[in-house]
Amino acid sequence: IKDLILLCGRIFLLLTLLTLIISVTTSWVNSFKSSQVYLKEEDEEKNEKRQKLVRKKQQEAQGEKASRYIENVLKPHQEMKLKKLEERFYRMTGETWKLSNGHKLGGDEDLVLESESQTSSETANREAAKRRNLPKPVTKVSPAAEQPTQKEVLDLPEEPPEIAEEVVTVALRCPSGRVLRRRFFKSCSSQVLFDWMMKIGYHTSLYSLSTSFPRRTLEVERGWSLQDVGITVDTVLNVEEKEQSS
Repeated sequence: IKDLILLCGRIFLLLTLLTLIISVTTSWVNSFKSSQVYLKEEDEEKNEKRQKLVRKKQQEAQGEKASRYIENVLKPHQEMKLKKLEERFYRMTGETWKLSNGHKLGGDEDLVLESESQTSSETANREAAKRRNLPKPVTKVSPAAEQPTQKEVLDLPEEPPEIAEEVVTVALRCPSGRVLRRRFFKSCSSQVLFDWMMKIGYHTSLYSLSTSFPRRTLEVERGWSLQDVGITVDTVLNVEEKEQSS
């Protein structure tokens, strides 16, 4: 029995020692791993800082290159281009004297001024001679300028609603391309079309109305209605300029 008890005690002691060894070993391994992870994170952080610093230096270098390019290439090119445009402008306007660098007082200044004044006077004399020889322009008053002034205010009949009976829509196609539309009763006087044309700025002494298909001049008589002149459906009329007798 004593031997059995001693054997059990030894086994228990051995298990305790083994457990202690395993615990110490595990803690040591974990601490080693954590230190490795910490070192790895620290290295990554250093690498990231190093990369940021490199990128910053590269950006600064690129910015410096761009500024040198602008200063040494773009600005001189733009200045040269502006100078050429300025020279071209002064040559077109005849002010080439503005392109000269000027002269100091004394010396050749009087000769230069005298030469320039002589050249300008000769140019002025030639232009005056040309103006005397040119024929006087014949100013022809356009028909629009000859349009008589409309003093009276033309009143058009009230526009009927779309749902009313015996109503037609008349469209006026103006010479400018604008198209105006208005509704009238078929029983309205045909003269209302010419009143409408005059109201929008086309006088009857200079303009007439014509149908589109077939193309013919619209003729009206006193007392005729729209229906009498053939406007029984929606119609497009053209505002045309009358032929001026020579």
